[in-house]
Amino acid sequence: MATRLISSGIGIAIGILVMVLSDTIVLNLAVSVVCVMMLHELFHAEGCSRHKTFVYMCYGLVAVIPILLYSKLTYLELIFPVCMIFVFLIFTVYIFKHKELNIDRLIFMIGCCGFVSFPMCCMISLKNLDAQLGTIYMVIALCSAWLADSGAYFVGTFCGKHKLCPEISPKKTVEGFIGGVLSNGILLCIFALVYSRFFAPMDLTVNYVSVFIMGVVTGIIGTIGDLTASLIKRQCNIKDFGKIMPGHGGVLDRFDSVLFVVPFVYLYLNYIGIFTR
Repeated sequence: MATRLISSGIGIAIGILVMVLSDTIVLNLAVSVVCVMMLHELFHAEGCSRHKTFVYMCYGLVAVIPILLYSKLTYLELIFPVCMIFVFLIFTVYIFKHKELNIDRLIFMIGCCGFVSFPMCCMISLKNLDAQLGTIYMVIALCSAWLADSGAYFVGTFCGKHKLCPEISPKKTVEGFIGGVLSNGILLCIFALVYSRFFAPMDLTVNYVSVFIMGVVTGIIGTIGDLTASLIKRQCNIKDFGKIMPGHGGVLDRFDSVLFVVPFVYLYLNYIGIFTR
């Protein structure tokens, strides 16, 4: 437990530093590093690491996309051309190295690039969504992913009786799932209240119904992300994706639900919203 708490403390400290410097390229660099680390863990789990040429090409793609977003150019102006060039180059290389790996593994590696980079780039898009509220939007997105998991753990520990998906995640219970989803909505409402009253840079009106709905939905989505990661680990016969965070596992073990939640939060805040000025 002590190791887990120390790892959490270090992670939170790094996260706060990135948030403080989020108006600079530090945010883009941090997202770039996280994307590469998660992609490395996925490739290692599936046994793709030995295909060095393709691995490094994929690393390059997921590393450069978040940094390119710092330029403020639109998706069609920059990201789409880069992705098209990447696809062209990787299949060109595959023509000459097709004996090294099957096409299904190559498609898996390309798919993983999108799986980790697109959701994490949505985090940068959240920052750019509002000049004054962008940083708190990122915090809300991360809380939406992680608070439900904590709530599910505590409710499941004391009240859990019925298994949710025993073949995928034996410790998850129906009671924990419901408790996590509801606690996520309640805790996000409390968070929005405290922020609007004491920390907001302007007068804000909180739509608590909207906040609660977002919390409930993200709690469900985050659970799907967590179960998806657990399923991948079971099929790859591994316990954790890595060991970089003692007591937690790998980066992907911490960001599995984030990958599913952040795109939804971006769409929700962009089209529905939770604050009005």
